[in-house]
Amino acid sequence: MERINPSELLQLHNEYGFYLGDCVKQFRKEHDIKKIDFIASHGHTIFHQPEKHFTFQLGNGAALSAKCALSVVSDFRSLDIALGGQGAPLVPIGDKLLFTEYTYCLNLGGFANISFEHKGQRVAFDICPVNIILNHLAGILHQEFDKDGLIASKGKVNKELLQKLNSIVFYKKAFPKSLGREWLEKEFMPYINDSHASIEDKMASVSEHIAVQIATIIKRKKGSLLATGGGSFNTFLMHRIKQLSPQIKVIISKKELVNYKEALVFAFLGVLRWRGEDNCLKSVTGASKNNSGGSIYIA
Repeated sequence: MERINPSELLQLHNEYGFYLGDCVKQFRKEHDIKKIDFIASHGHTIFHQPEKHFTFQLGNGAALSAKCALSVVSDFRSLDIALGGQGAPLVPIGDKLLFTEYTYCLNLGGFANISFEHKGQRVAFDICPVNIILNHLAGILHQEFDKDGLIASKGKVNKELLQKLNSIVFYKKAFPKSLGREWLEKEFMPYINDSHASIEDKMASVSEHIAVQIATIIKRKKGSLLATGGGSFNTFLMHRIKQLSPQIKVIISKKELVNYKEALVFAFLGVLRWRGEDNCLKSVTGASKNNSGGSIYIA
């Protein structure tokens, strides 16, 4: 993506929006859905550098709306970035309003992020890379991902690599804070690439690193933790998280919620934006104020 020129990027932005519109039309037809108020579309994050005040999610909401003839809410992050926030994470307002029974809500996606109540307000932040690095390492072994963490479970933790990963400056920063691919490539991958450990040992070390970083956060208070995202299917990783956090009741939700929680919450973010209500919390992102982010395209 770094090698694409501006006009090609804009063309891809539109084409992906049209593609999403086709997907909506097909889904609507297959499931015989008659009434749709609007589509809430996050798009695919290509650039995210809040310190430089920009973020970009591929998939033009206007193209999506034109293709499927439905109203669309998209581009949820840009307003928060403009207000000095991280533009991420966005799911915590859904955690706060829809999943009130849990002390912590942990999502294990490309990056781990967590949200919880802290001093009377919702806070949330990215913790560390998860699937984005584990899938990369699995790919070297010609696997799409490490099913159940079996590859990592066969490796041994490389103490030198683990120490270097745990010493990365980001982990000492106060929240709010967020991560992106640019950070991964600059700050994280050099340690992985420079290590002479086997792929299995690298995966074991990264898995331990993830568990350690999560355990460091959730040691703040006792209670329950709802784990969602693809990483919650990683049996080995979840076992290590539980072992390092015995004071927390770790709950892995039903498959439907694991797979679709973010989609559910982004639909909820769309509802809040449609009604003109705040869908992004300054206590989470560090913005100057709560805001109602998202561009609206009326069919």
